[in-house]
Amino acid sequence: MIDYKKYITIEAGKRSGQPCIRGMRITVGDLLGYLASGMSIPEILKDFPKLQETDVYTALSYAVTS
Repeated sequence: MIDYKKYITIEAGKRSGQPCIRGMRITVGDLLGYLASGMSIPEILKDFPKLQETDVYTALSYAVTS
């Protein structure tokens, strides 16, 4: 399992304190929502070039352990 603590940041002034990916404004919830809506990981990465595949798996890991 991925150690999400290295990738997930929570800042009070960013996205209302929601857990974000590597300090970006993309939240764990955003990624989970895209996956739940049927987007594939390659589609997500194409739409958000700053994301890495590891970021998606980190969001899933965070969701499972939170």
